[in-house]
Amino acid sequence: MLPVDEIRLNFNPASLMLLNGVLAFLMYGIALDTRLEDFRRVARMPWAMAVGIAAQFLVLPAVTYGLTLLLDVGPSIALGMILVACCPPGNISNILTHRAGGNVALSVSMTAISNALSVVLMPLNFAFWGAMHPKASALLQTIALDPLEMVGHIVLIIGLPFVLGVWCAQAFPAAVARMKKPVRILSLLALVGFILGAIAGNWRFFLDYVGLVLLAVALHDALAFATGYVCARLTGLADYERRAVAIEVGIRNAGLGLVLIFSFFGGLGGMAVVAGVWGFWDILAGLALASWWGRRPAQGAPVLAKESL
Repeated sequence: MLPVDEIRLNFNPASLMLLNGVLAFLMYGIALDTRLEDFRRVARMPWAMAVGIAAQFLVLPAVTYGLTLLLDVGPSIALGMILVACCPPGNISNILTHRAGGNVALSVSMTAISNALSVVLMPLNFAFWGAMHPKASALLQTIALDPLEMVGHIVLIIGLPFVLGVWCAQAFPAAVARMKKPVRILSLLALVGFILGAIAGNWRFFLDYVGLVLLAVALHDALAFATGYVCARLTGLADYERRAVAIEVGIRNAGLGLVLIFSFFGGLGGMAVVAGVWGFWDILAGLALASWWGRRPAQGAPVLAKESL
């Protein structure tokens, strides 16, 4: 069995182009749930928003870097963990926050702001932490990653669909109200289908190497949720906001990571296996956490009925 750093998972160009389209459609669906009011809401809860954004873009990548050193994982696995940590959240975080009894308004606003910021911060964060890694930096140099090229790719599959979706939500609210739920479900199912397709097409590799990454992914995922919660608690946020921040930081858009891995890293083994396993483990762990929290009323929550998505 070849070392995981030497294998390349297969994903043909036509399928990759279609996957890019699916991800753009997913981002469009996220944007349909976004209103300009979500951005204005930041002004009404600046501290909670600042804590959540800092936890995602500053603390989580640093914590992930430390975890890769502690576990002493291989270079491509380390790069996969760092890339996933740098990804923005998806709108499933809003659904899980609602289920957990957390602050949905904060969650929705964080998702909107985080996805907008990730267009620039994600490639820069990944390039910074990847280049610092004692093992992964040499591998990253052989790939000759161009952060500006990655920014352009992210603009096409995140930035433009997101702006278009926000514009549609403002310009055609009645039509969007009818279509946003089917679009969200369809885009999520399509993305899950393509992740399954990527795994099925490389099933032997996943069977051979999943044991190398499963513990790392499980610990990393738990640490991501804990990072959000601890940051929120240490900065004095109420339990109602802590739940939203924890889920927002814990849920990462691994589908985006998988697209970038096939687009820029040639399906590099450890990276692809990490992103593929994370995509499913993260959702299961998030559902378990949200269900557990949902049975316990959040301190600081309004007395009124729960917010709906």
